[in-house]
Amino acid sequence: MAYSWGNKRRFHSLADYYKQRYGSRIQKVSVNAGFTCPNRDGTKGTGGCTFCNNEGFNPSYCHEESSVNEQIEKGLRFLKKRYRRARTFVAYFQAYSNTYADIEILKPKYEQALSHPEISGLSISTRPDCVDAEKLDYLAELADKNIISVEYGVESCYEDTLEKINRGHSFVDSVKAIEQTAAKNLHVGIHLIIGLPGESREQMLEQSKIISGLPINSVKFHQLQIVKGTQMAEDYMKHPDKFRFFEPEEYVGFMVEFLEKLRPDIAIERFAGEVPPAYNLRKSWNGLRSDQMIILIEKALERKNTWQGKFFSD
Repeated sequence: MAYSWGNKRRFHSLADYYKQRYGSRIQKVSVNAGFTCPNRDGTKGTGGCTFCNNEGFNPSYCHEESSVNEQIEKGLRFLKKRYRRARTFVAYFQAYSNTYADIEILKPKYEQALSHPEISGLSISTRPDCVDAEKLDYLAELADKNIISVEYGVESCYEDTLEKINRGHSFVDSVKAIEQTAAKNLHVGIHLIIGLPGESREQMLEQSKIISGLPINSVKFHQLQIVKGTQMAEDYMKHPDKFRFFEPEEYVGFMVEFLEKLRPDIAIERFAGEVPPAYNLRKSWNGLRSDQMIILIEKALERKNTWQGKFFSD
């Protein structure tokens, strides 16, 4: 059976989406361009999100002391060894909020990356309260000749959760930014954390319906992990009983249900994240990797004879 996204895979993979649209796998080359966040520099708060320690997510070659192109060169050498069939690369502005600066500061950083002969576009990770019409117009211009995607850290659809994790923005802000970005015909991706403290399983699952109502192109899921050096790590050490974690089998079952209700054209970039062992306070899943989680989810979809969007209704 071929599904609406054009192949026999039971969920709509972002990798397949890119292959269909651009003719090849697209590999991200991470860049740390030296940005910060408004909930770190005092504009909206200090300390950042309670779950965030970017050192635990940045590749080893990403250091803001190096230029954008120096980081790209190091990243390409690493990725070409790991992904030998990769042919198309985009610069992934990953660390912190990568639109959090005046447009005249952003332009040289983006354009330096695009000037690299092996870079075909940009993937820009940011917050929904760090974009405006001028920045989106500029990105839309770049998208005329380049692959451009904007990834918003939505993290949760619930205002009380966002307040607890010190996001410093609301879900209303997320909806506004997503709609403005989509109106410019830019690729819109979002990040969601599954398992944030205080959210019930039903609330987490309801987010499938909520995000399906938004003009997004892709979603990246992270299971809740406790990263050393964060406020959440301190909270966990003091009150571990306030945290609830999915075991692998339970997470697989949850994701199958989530997919069944998710709009079928939304592409899945990732089902789970991986914190490096040195930063992972709470070891779990017995070393299960994100690519292994994909296999488990696909097998569960097959056993259940179900697929993404099977129970979606608009």
